[in-house]
Amino acid sequence: MGYIDLKYKPTENDVVCSFYLEPSPGVTLTKAAEDIAAESSIGTWTEVATMSDRIRKLGAKVFSIRNNIVKVAYPEELFEKGNLSQILSSIAGNIFGMKAIKNLRLLDIEFTEGLVRSFQGPEVGLEEVREITGVYNRPLLGTIFKPKLGLTPKEMEVQAHVIYSNGIDWAKDDENLASMKFNKFEERAQRMLGVVDRIYSEEGRRVIYAPNITGPLDKMLERAELVKELGGRCIMVDVLTVGWSALQYIRKQNFGRIVHGHRAMHAALTRNKKHGISMMVIAKCSRLVGVSALHTGTVFGKMEGGKEDVSKLNEFLKSDFYGMKKVMPIASGGLHPGLVPKLYNALGNDLIINFGGGLWGHPQSPAAGARAIRQSLDAALKGISLAKYAESHEELRAALKKWV
Repeated sequence: MGYIDLKYKPTENDVVCSFYLEPSPGVTLTKAAEDIAAESSIGTWTEVATMSDRIRKLGAKVFSIRNNIVKVAYPEELFEKGNLSQILSSIAGNIFGMKAIKNLRLLDIEFTEGLVRSFQGPEVGLEEVREITGVYNRPLLGTIFKPKLGLTPKEMEVQAHVIYSNGIDWAKDDENLASMKFNKFEERAQRMLGVVDRIYSEEGRRVIYAPNITGPLDKMLERAELVKELGGRCIMVDVLTVGWSALQYIRKQNFGRIVHGHRAMHAALTRNKKHGISMMVIAKCSRLVGVSALHTGTVFGKMEGGKEDVSKLNEFLKSDFYGMKKVMPIASGGLHPGLVPKLYNALGNDLIINFGGGLWGHPQSPAAGARAIRQSLDAALKGISLAKYAESHEELRAALKKWV
């Protein structure tokens, strides 16, 4: 049967996928597109006796082929509602290994309302993050403890009080810190959340600690339960390395916690602009499954990703998505105080800005690093240049001398 219908108009009951496609030598673009539609829906490499007219109606349709951009419409019936793993196994599964394909990139998925509403989405969304922290009129300022591995829970506890008391709103584990011999999760959570409580009693500020619960599912559940028992308001998950089903199961427990989504490993899928899966697809999947905040890129830091791409991701996370709660974007990777005004101007107010070396590497101290970050944001909010503001703020001046 044929899977090409360039006159077809997708309906509200179709899932529409956009692909960048380069066929292998000797294969036409049209033939490669047809192979994709067949393999990702009802087809296989040869005719089969069990095919029927009823099943043929479920076949995907290639309805647009323009300059290597191929659009395919899939009947919603092909997908199990609420099952992201099955959906991706279809539209991002075997097709990437086909011999007819030289390069293939899943650029975007336009989900149907029915599929979107079959997922829970965030339990705690952007608005609730604002309510929990009590910070409404500016980006939240965060940090990742450095070195990323090696610190003990006691060392983190001491430094946490330093950075929180000097203006940081949000502190998190690094993506590869779990529960090691030198830093057990249970002790770390107890000590760090104790600091969070101490800051509230001292200053009346609700700061956030995001402990990384990433691990086998049974361990993730235990760690999330412990965070809840200790009064923590946030858990962190490496969304891709734990897998969509594990993340979805954590969400379904209704812990009432912020889910800080780290995108570790994403570049293995997203970096090659001709092959793989775009970060937009990962962002959409993350929102469906239920993250509250998601790393999307920095524009100006050490990570790949330009302003246009990052802005589109952030706009989606904050857009209406059939009534699903919004997600707070996170900028993280190679940031320092000299970049804050650029980030603020490029990405706006609804943003968590995370600093690692740009805080802990301050030439004076981590405390000075935290103050420099806050001073940089204050300058941006007031519309004052960093050079001018640094004249009366020593910590910012030292940071600019080192990094700008």
